[in-house]
Amino acid sequence: MHKPNPATISKAIAIGLTAGLLSGLLGIGGGVILVPALLALLGVSQAEAQGTSLALFTLPVAALGAYTYWHHGHVDLFALPAMAVGFLLGGFMGGKLAVKLPAATLSRIFAIALIVFGIKMLIS
Repeated sequence: MHKPNPATISKAIAIGLTAGLLSGLLGIGGGVILVPALLALLGVSQAEAQGTSLALFTLPVAALGAYTYWHHGHVDLFALPAMAVGFLLGGFMGGKLAVKLPAATLSRIFAIALIVFGIKMLIS
């Protein structure tokens, strides 16, 4: 955890602004932008970066972006409730597992997930 100072606060604002903009623009989760940025710019641990990313994307923040997509008819209201249940359970189980894993293992899993999903997007 960092002590507040002007440089850290400025970096945190820039990270949040960039992640929020890209999240709203591309519909990506915080982990894709926030976790690497927190690691590189603030020097936090993998677990702290992931925890901070999850904490940031609580309902009020995500709701504003989601509202805009819903307003334009781009939210699947039929799949949403079932996905929400799965997401809540998966998030809880994933968080419990993540804090038990060694930092290097957690970093590798994160990197592999980004690579696999990136490749899938490139070839689809």
